[in-house]
Amino acid sequence: MRFLIIISAVFCCGFVDSKKIRGISSSYKRFYRERKSFLCIDGSKIIPFEQVNDDYCDCEDGSDEPGTSACPRGRFYCTNLGFRPHYIPSSRVNDGICDCCDASDEYNSHAHCQNTCWNLGQRERAYVEGQMRTLDEGLRLKQQLIEEGVLLWREKQAQLRELQQVAEDLQIKLEEHRRRKHEADRLKEQTLKALEAADSGLRRQNSTVTSIFELLDSNKDSSITVDELQAKVALIHDEERLLSEDEAV
Repeated sequence: MRFLIIISAVFCCGFVDSKKIRGISSSYKRFYRERKSFLCIDGSKIIPFEQVNDDYCDCEDGSDEPGTSACPRGRFYCTNLGFRPHYIPSSRVNDGICDCCDASDEYNSHAHCQNTCWNLGQRERAYVEGQMRTLDEGLRLKQQLIEEGVLLWREKQAQLRELQQVAEDLQIKLEEHRRRKHEADRLKEQTLKALEAADSGLRRQNSTVTSIFELLDSNKDSSITVDELQAKVALIHDEERLLSEDEAV
């Protein structure tokens, strides 16, 4: 039991969170635990702990005077419970002007400062809530636009697929039309060649008929008589026998 009491006493002495150290944040309180000496945060010097916040600057970085205006490079931490904490230059400490909304910077001046942190925090929270509502509404509208865009994209994709199918059908019909046209052109060419051949044969036949007619028309009166046939035509199987009148007719 005695051992536990000793350990507790040592722990408490070594880790006392000194509330009288003004102008420091919770993250820096580990540097200001009450002990016999104080090490400047930049490590440049060790001084007796009693010289912390004694209104005389011992450390070059001003870390020994966080709650006074003694050090030109010092900073004072405004806790501002209920509002935003922040640092101010230590030169503003006890200058008669309230820089911290919790009035902690004017603890030893004639300034009549009031703690306005709660009101400031309430206004800021209301502003932030308004911004959040605006942001939520913006996100909702963004999501709505995204969904509408997706639907429109799907609709356009469906229309595109339909147009592609129509284009494919038209391409098939065009190829069929070209095939039929090619076949028709081929048949037309064959027909023209056949007609040309028939016309040529007909002309030759007409020429032959005309020559025979002229040969038979001895008196050139554009008519052929039975006598003219009998005089010019001979039988193949009996060339010496003349055509009879009936045969000539």
